[in-house]
Amino acid sequence: MTSVLPADLLPGIESEARKIVAVRPARLLLGAPVVLALVATLITALMSGPADPKGQPATGAATIGLYLGMIAVFVVAAMLGIAATGGEYRRKTMALTVLFAPDRDRLATAKYATTAAFAFAVALAAELASLLALLVAGRGKFELGWQLIEVLGAGLLVAMCWAVIGAGIGLLLRTVSGAIWLVLGWAFVLEPLIWVVAKGFGAGGFAAILPVSATVAGVSAGSFQEAEVFAPTPAALVMLVLWTAAIGAAGWWDLRTRDL
Repeated sequence: MTSVLPADLLPGIESEARKIVAVRPARLLLGAPVVLALVATLITALMSGPADPKGQPATGAATIGLYLGMIAVFVVAAMLGIAATGGEYRRKTMALTVLFAPDRDRLATAKYATTAAFAFAVALAAELASLLALLVAGRGKFELGWQLIEVLGAGLLVAMCWAVIGAGIGLLLRTVSGAIWLVLGWAFVLEPLIWVVAKGFGAGGFAAILPVSATVAGVSAGSFQEAEVFAPTPAALVMLVLWTAAIGAAGWWDLRTRDL
């Protein structure tokens, strides 16, 4: 069977994939969002009432567990990317990796592609688990329509973006702990504070271009249309892709030009 990937890139991708699946904590980390998505969706589907067209989120209260699972997927995707790059520096194995894969462009591409592929797989598994829970416990409480399909599709893209963002930050900071604290601190503390301040000064449009805001808007299917800090879904996804490209390119340039 002919591969859709360049033949000279396959060994690097295979090596990076083995690094991920060979470590037991990494395997547990990959499975955690799937379990959370299943359990959380079961709970919210059982506890919620009938779907309200004017309620939040737009896909119905029964789907709140799906969004909780997605949050877990995005966090795991970023941590997976950080571990794939910053972990090399923590273990002092980057020099050895480059010795066996001297083309740093291909090395960076392999790391980005592998982490994005694993993030896609985890996101898909989590979404399927949530859909199963909704079909079992949420009949009549949600609509399997275009809005929900939009959420699921956006979730797959956003997961891949955060994997590349994490990998790029890991390359830039060359540490795991610092990169994790940066991503979590920015996502759950600093950027939400920026939203509040920006909205207070009437500059909500500025907050809308930030990565976490783009993430929320991208997967919410227009649930928060009146909020100033969230852009329309298509624009938000484009903005997140631009952030991903910028951070990924910065990490690649760092790997390509700085001494190990």
